Amino acid sequence: MATVRLLLVTGSTRRRSTNSAALLTARAILDGGARADVYDGLAGLPPFNPDDDFEPLPAPVVALRSAIADADAVVFCTPEYAGTMPGTLKNLLDWTVGGPEMYGKPATWINVAGPGRGAGAEATLATVLGYVGARVLEVSGVRVPVPHDAIGEDGLIADKGVRASLADALRAIVAQAGAP
Repeated sequence: MATVRLLLVTGSTRRRSTNSAALLTARAILDGGARADVYDGLAGLPPFNPDDDFEPLPAPVVALRSAIADADAVVFCTPEYAGTMPGTLKNLLDWTVGGPEMYGKPATWINVAGPGRGAGAEATLATVLGYVGARVLEVSGVRVPVPHDAIGEDGLIADKGVRASLADALRAIVAQAGAP
């Protein structure tokens, strides 16, 4: 079986974000059946403008689309702001509309919000992924709550229970993403 390549995309630009920490930890604990790259260009993307969605594309957009094209699946982890996903993540997804990279691409998300939070971001993300033609995986929206104090100085999550839950989520994502 071929190695599944995941692109991990945080919806947060916040330092020491639980969403970013979850994805950095996911990359660190991923087993041999998969490899992952963390996309870190969210804050550097220009505001989406359909008039600019043609060659030559802005360099950050080229890098984004290339990272998506190189991945077998995209895994998002995003905070919820004002009942939806952050505008910076929506901007990223807007930049994928004009290219073919997300069309048919397996996509999913992990929700690290505490109980009763994050549903608005999940719903919006699912809607936008549908519009860009991504193939939303059945395992989408698995909850792995990450408290802020669980992030170590290295930016990773040390809590064994949270790490085990992330590992379980990743195994399910890799299995579905690698399925024909």
